[in-house]
Amino acid sequence: MSRAGLDKNPREVAEMFDGVAKGYDRTNSVMTLGFDRRWREWSRRVLDARPGERVLDLAAGTAVSTVEYAASGAWCVAADFSVGMLASGAHRRVPKVAADALRLPFKDNSFDAVTVSFGIRNFNDTVAALKEMARVTKPGGRMVICEVSTPVFKPFRFVYMRYLLKLLPLIAKFVSSNPVAYSYLAESMATWPNQRALGELISQAGWEDVAWFNLTGGMVALHRATKPKPKADEPAEA
Repeated sequence: MSRAGLDKNPREVAEMFDGVAKGYDRTNSVMTLGFDRRWREWSRRVLDARPGERVLDLAAGTAVSTVEYAASGAWCVAADFSVGMLASGAHRRVPKVAADALRLPFKDNSFDAVTVSFGIRNFNDTVAALKEMARVTKPGGRMVICEVSTPVFKPFRFVYMRYLLKLLPLIAKFVSSNPVAYSYLAESMATWPNQRALGELISQAGWEDVAWFNLTGGMVALHRATKPKPKADEPAEA
């Protein structure tokens, strides 16, 4: 059994997710009381993938979200650093590739849209990952991030931070193949930037038109942004 530290060493993160791959989707549904399905549906709506588009689903895990995006007619690829997670989703018929979010194996301007759900907080350099996501996105293309965030109602925020996050490792003992990993996951949730702070990091990475809205009272937030198009006096990227 393994867990990563909050320094988010890529090798440790990959090994940790290899350890939770078995039964990961079932565990997610139990731990979120089924809200994970609603959050994926909102991500799909905001991403608005269209027939003929190319979409990168980064930190895709078992590709459960990738197949939902692909149902639109878009060509969607699931990328994840954990080979074990990708293997657990082998039955899902979408392209899959093992990839480091900081060194994506794709050419510049390869995708119309890029998305990541509940994975960006596991990258050890958030801004570098956001810049790399921009690199592989076409000018004018869009990005959607679905991630845990900060509840907006103060009394609930107190309960969430003080008690609910501490319950996750306890619940995981009954439903996860690697329950110790959920200590890291709870800690990473507690230390993750709030909605505005993440929006500022996205802007810092070069994206524009950054916006977000809350789901489930701010426990989760959807951020969206657009890659700038070259100005009239600037040459387009090769």
